Amino acid sequence: MSSIPAPTPGLQPVGPRPVPVVSLGLVDRLSGLEAALKALLERWSVPLLRVALGTVFFAFGVLKFFPGVSPVESLVQSTWAVLTFGIVGGQLALVLTAILETVAGLALISGRFARFGLVVLAIAFVGIFSPLVFFPGELFSSVGPTLLGQYVLKNVVLVAAALVIASRVLRGPVRSSR
Repeated sequence: MSSIPAPTPGLQPVGPRPVPVVSLGLVDRLSGLEAALKALLERWSVPLLRVALGTVFFAFGVLKFFPGVSPVESLVQSTWAVLTFGIVGGQLALVLTAILETVAGLALISGRFARFGLVVLAIAFVGIFSPLVFFPGELFSSVGPTLLGQYVLKNVVLVAAALVIASRVLRGPVRSSR
């Protein structure tokens, strides 16, 4: 038997009232803001990256249409000459590069032709990185990369951006990592 009497129906023990737990504390609010930011980034970061990458290629491509404006004119001409065994060089090399870069840029900016733009960029990246193999003396000095070398090496970031964009715009089944 128990020595504690049963509570009387309708009567409750007297004591302090329970304090309601506030569910929207600072941590909860920050967590909600973080979730909202994540949703915003998931929706807009890759399209923004696509437009930014397209704008960069469009702008640098347009420069090559005007002789004496692009800082990499001689490198572009030399690279085309090596890659085409001397068939393409000079101003034609600049115009072809300008066309490749502006078309890729516009395709990426449009979004509708982003897959095509990525293919054009893949072709352009071959030419962009070829000087690392063909002209290392122009890209590197005894103390590190020259300004021209830095210009070429920064394209690693653009390749990474193109890969992120490709992960979103390419079609096909998604394979699990298992």
